[in-house]
Amino acid sequence: MWIGGLITGIGSQLTIVAVGLHIYELTASTLAVSLVAAFALVPMILAGLYGGALADSFDRRKVALLAAVVAWGSVLALASVSWLDVTQLWPLYALITVNTVASTMVHVARQAIVPRLIRRELLPAAGALGGMAGGIMLTVGPALAGVLVAYAGVSWTYTIDAVLFLAAFYGLYTLPGTLPEGEKRKPNLRTIVDGIRFLKHAPNIRASFLIDIFAMTFGNPRVLLPAVGALLIGGGAVTVGILTSAVAVGVLLISVFSGRLGGIRRQGIAMAIAVVAYGASILLFGGVLLVTALVPHDVGPDIADASLPALLAASVLLALSGAADNVSMIFRNTMLQAAVPDEMRGRLQGIFTVVVTGGPRVGDLYVGVLSLTALLWFPPLLGGLVIVVAAAVILRVTRSLREYDALDPQP
Repeated sequence: MWIGGLITGIGSQLTIVAVGLHIYELTASTLAVSLVAAFALVPMILAGLYGGALADSFDRRKVALLAAVVAWGSVLALASVSWLDVTQLWPLYALITVNTVASTMVHVARQAIVPRLIRRELLPAAGALGGMAGGIMLTVGPALAGVLVAYAGVSWTYTIDAVLFLAAFYGLYTLPGTLPEGEKRKPNLRTIVDGIRFLKHAPNIRASFLIDIFAMTFGNPRVLLPAVGALLIGGGAVTVGILTSAVAVGVLLISVFSGRLGGIRRQGIAMAIAVVAYGASILLFGGVLLVTALVPHDVGPDIADASLPALLAASVLLALSGAADNVSMIFRNTMLQAAVPDEMRGRLQGIFTVVVTGGPRVGDLYVGVLSLTALLWFPPLLGGLVIVVAAAVILRVTRSLREYDALDPQP
């Protein structure tokens, strides 16, 4: 499952970067790029909630396999649209929405399977291993996407993703069947509502979700990167690939050296501190963009024309943000998988997936709207400050989160 997810993840990053660059090439609008997230938001939320109900009702392996077939078909369709030189935006928005919906359901089912494969004390290590895979795919994928789009074009980039996606079927097919524990349930609205109601009596899980909503909504500057590469730092698509990969480098490095994280018992406090560090990194990234905007300099579409000091500083800060986000993810996932009972795990994982994937999409819209001011530095500067304050306040008012003990996990 890990190998298949890793290879497929690298391919998925090709498409994520390529779609943004494709739309920006057609429109020269950051807002148009951010609309990818806006159109996919509601379907993705529904997919996460319903996918969680499916994962608590049927064999989780089969749910993941069927959703993967749909996701693969959407990538094939994106490649076809590009090869046919279709210039309308709606097919791109529609197909990436389908891809997002299906990928969300795959992720929900996969994550609900993990605690059934390993012992509870190994969950932090599994989270670190997942972070390592994420670091690799986010390092290799966006950098490769930047080079492929610049020198081969978006059509070949989509096509390569379609080929790499075949690894997902290997990774999922080799899993054992994983039926949820407890009585069999029908995946309906009542089942979904029961999962949401569970959060009412789960203050630690609820607080972790809330902290992550702030972090993912206000701390994701990805839709700014095409404009940053074109107008501010320079370097075009290659700069976009470098900055996107910088986040992944931080994720990968902290995952490799994360062994001691498994011995931390106060995981709620550790998670909140990591989110504060994440917000501070995003705030400083906005500061770098502000300084770059104030200092006169020439930029061009080639990497040789980029402002190297600004590119280096921005890359280091984004790497630090990736490292901090990954540490918070390890503790957040561990708390979710250890404290939530198996019969409820799919639905809670679905809600969590909505938070993790929906937050950045709301954040994309937030960044896109603020970018209309032409102040590219403003969204990350403000967003980083909001994250730091929100995480500190939530930790302060949630006593049970401060007292959370990994040896006695309570939701």
